[in-house]
Amino acid sequence: MNIELRHLRYFIAVAEELHFGRAAQRLNISQPPLSQQIQTLEQQIGARLFARTNRSVQLTVAGQVFLVDARQILHSVTLAADKASRLHRGDEGELRIGFTSSAPFISVVSDALFTFRQRHPSVHIQMQEINTRQQLEPLNEGRLDLGVMRNTALPATLQHQLILREPLFAVVHRAHQLAGKASLSVSDLASEPFVFFDPSVGTALYSETLALLERYQIVPDIAQEVGEAMTILGLVATGLGVSILPDSFRRVRLEDLCWIPLREKDAWSEVWLVWSARREMRAVMQRMKSLLLQAHG
Repeated sequence: MNIELRHLRYFIAVAEELHFGRAAQRLNISQPPLSQQIQTLEQQIGARLFARTNRSVQLTVAGQVFLVDARQILHSVTLAADKASRLHRGDEGELRIGFTSSAPFISVVSDALFTFRQRHPSVHIQMQEINTRQQLEPLNEGRLDLGVMRNTALPATLQHQLILREPLFAVVHRAHQLAGKASLSVSDLASEPFVFFDPSVGTALYSETLALLERYQIVPDIAQEVGEAMTILGLVATGLGVSILPDSFRRVRLEDLCWIPLREKDAWSEVWLVWSARREMRAVMQRMKSLLLQAHG
């Protein structure tokens, strides 16, 4: 059986007009080819679809049933084509994004997500909070489409672009002796107990901050190791120690915290957008990528 979509369109036109001449005019073809195509369709199906006389054309019972199905088939094809087109344009589909715990506090990231949701409400965004190093494998395997992470060593299979570079701040209790300072050097924190990330967690901020301190020959006295930045802030707010965190976390308003800029020019952290170099950059990914990178230019 070799039924083509044009056969269905021709049949529907005749079925609705019940006149070969008017159907041919509607289809912008001549009547003899239309009659021939209907005969071919009937031969393919093995059933008469029209009862023809010199004066009238009527649907047979088989034709009435086939008309319902033919309309449904064309409707399904139209829906399928529209869905494929929307997927190709990035107006529909799914977007899986990995993000570090600091990402929601970065205005560039939160603004991009909000704008994307307003522009593309039919795209399902699946957000997964996961530390920088833990994003690498799912990005390689295609379980994540995009990753928002801190700067770290990447395999050759992953590509990245800079979203933003943000300064690092000293975080102390508001009653701490350093709290009144306009700025600090990392050396001012050398003798202070640190509240910081557990090295086993896999956050890039751990190695990034330790590298900063190491560059200035400072070995921090880490008194508390925890898994989340929010826990760090909570413990600093209780006076258990000091810490160093990126500017984005200042959006967390805790009255007992004092944020003090660091004077070192290399006291900053980069936030990257990362994706697989081996996988297709689908339109929906490209649209989110453009929004995330537009602030950085």
